[in-house]
Order: sequence, then structure tokens, then C-alpha cells
Amino acid sequence: MTGKLKTGLIATGVAAALAAGGAGIAVATGGDDDGADKPITGGALDRAKRVALDHTGGGRVSATEVGDEEGYYEVEVMRDDGTQVDVHLDRNFEVLAEHSDGED
Repeated sequence: MTGKLKTGLIATGVAAALAAGGAGIAVATGGDDDGADKPITGGALDRAKRVALDHTGGGRVSATEVGDEEGYYEVEVMRDDGTQVDVHLDRNFEVLAEHSDGED
């Protein structure tokens, strides 16, 4: 095998390994290009809804998300007065924070 061919093959292998590693990092960090949020499902959905509605004093759950940037779960609650509250929960369904419409 010539030196140029060997160098070319090594360079191609390194480039392929870097590309695969980058794709793995994107998947691990949730780097979806479509930006779609993943809703909470199953028993976790029931528990997250119950905790969020207890925390807000009622309302209607309008959306949920797993892997929220401010907690493990996010539950959006529409209160009877029309305001929206985002309730952020940790993995154990403990309330971390709440953000209402108009808050920074």
C-alpha cells in the first residue's frame, strides 16, 4: 500500500468517526433539527398533571414536555382566568419553579 493511499484511508476513517460521534452527541443532548418537543406520556403524564394542577390550584393542562430546559418535566396549565402557568418539575415530580404569562 502506498503512503498516499494509506494516508487517504486514515483521513477518511477519522472523518467518519468524527461524523458518527457528532451525531451521537446530537442525539444524547436532544439536538433535533425539527425542534419538536416530546410530550410526557403514560403514568408520568398522569402524575405530572396531578402535581401541576395541585400546585396551580386547578385549571386545564394545555401542553406537556419531557426534557425541559428548566426541569425534567414541564406542564403548561391554563387557569380559569385565562392566564397560562408553566410548572417545571424534577424527575421525582417535585415542583422546581413556576412561570406565568408575562414573566421574564
